[in-house]
Amino acid sequence: MTVSLKLLSKDEKHILRNLYSLYLHDLSEFTDGLNISTSGSFEFDSFELIWERDGVTPYFLKKNQVIVGFLLLLERPFLNNDYDFSINDIFMLKKFRRKGIAISLLEELFKQKKGRYFVVELAENKPAVLFWRKIYRELDIVFEEEKKIVDNEECLVQSFQI
Repeated sequence: MTVSLKLLSKDEKHILRNLYSLYLHDLSEFTDGLNISTSGSFEFDSFELIWERDGVTPYFLKKNQVIVGFLLLLERPFLNNDYDFSINDIFMLKKFRRKGIAISLLEELFKQKKGRYFVVELAENKPAVLFWRKIYRELDIVFEEEKKIVDNEECLVQSFQI
């Protein structure tokens, strides 16, 4: 199995938009703040920011050259000086979950991008909370966690050093 992170080009943003709708659909189970649009999809209202701001980097997650998900990495100057990176969003198509792909991809990301990270999960999103705890355990990452209200939602915020 070959897994890789691939930077998106602007001409691939329509693919990311489709994947983002699936991601937001999955998240809608855990929050009342996400609803389907009149066009029949879930839309990320700040989607164009990805292409307009420095410090917002989208990656495709690939297995054997096939897109299986995406990762949205925030970095400076988008973040304050307390952190170097934030994994803002990570999404894997359901049929590729629980196969070790995400761990391999995150391990690759952490080899490329060393620094202070933070991750935010909706507290109600138990699959995401369990996912990140498994990542920390399997990659032997020591993390700090606190509960915070983010965008009127109870969240868990984890920070760690790579």
